[in-house]
Amino acid sequence: MLKNSKKMAGAAGVVGLLWVGITALIAATQRRLVFDPELERKVPSPRSSGHRTRSVVLRAKDGTRLAGWLMTPVIVGPHPAVIYFGGRSEEVSWVARDAGRMFPGMTVLAVNYRGYGESLGVPHERHMVDDGRVLFDWLTERNHVDSTKVAVVGRSLGSGVAVQVAMERAVHSIVLITPYDSILAIAQKRFRAVPIGFVLRHRFESVKYASLLKAPTYVLRAATDDVVPHSHTDLLVAKLAHLHRDETIPFSDHRNIPYLESTQDKIADFFSAQFKDPGAR
Repeated sequence: MLKNSKKMAGAAGVVGLLWVGITALIAATQRRLVFDPELERKVPSPRSSGHRTRSVVLRAKDGTRLAGWLMTPVIVGPHPAVIYFGGRSEEVSWVARDAGRMFPGMTVLAVNYRGYGESLGVPHERHMVDDGRVLFDWLTERNHVDSTKVAVVGRSLGSGVAVQVAMERAVHSIVLITPYDSILAIAQKRFRAVPIGFVLRHRFESVKYASLLKAPTYVLRAATDDVVPHSHTDLLVAKLAHLHRDETIPFSDHRNIPYLESTQDKIADFFSAQFKDPGAR
């Protein structure tokens, strides 16, 4: 009995050490778990067929260099505008390539997060949201933009940025592509044995802010999604104060959904209707 007790105690000690080790590893590497910066341009020479396209360099509040693209319609404005926030592994030069189809007649701003593309710095939830507000304020000050009609699009990880920016700025309308309730909730399911709530700093808890959003919100889901389970989208949708529509794109998955023509056409139709018809709000 004594030997068995010692063996059990020893095994429990080993399990305890493993548990502590795994927890410490997640705490130390969480930035790599949440963010996966893509440094190279997805499109070498990004240019929209329906816009004038130019590269822009903006400065965050702390001076960090943020680089991306501004697309403006050929016809003189002011025009409605859209800010795009990308996913966990996404470099956003492709938005300039596809803006003519996805955002016809709209000014478009797509800027890479800190540490992504040609933007400097290190990704962090608080900085990403702060930078998103800086982008919104900068865009509304452009002469060619109708400051009352500035919308946001957030894909996957970026849906959490878009929601928090929309909570604190007068966003006209919102598109969320494969959104989630919170990164914390997803992590808790994947690391059930770890007290992830104590170590995760980048939580992106959109579900906490959903009921505070005042703009019409269009949710687009992937038909097959192995990154954001539909159950996590369900929890967010249930809390959205002004849900316009919750729609699934046929034949899509988490990775290809924004690049599909069917997705881009639906986004174009939504924004065109919202910007054109005041009653749509």
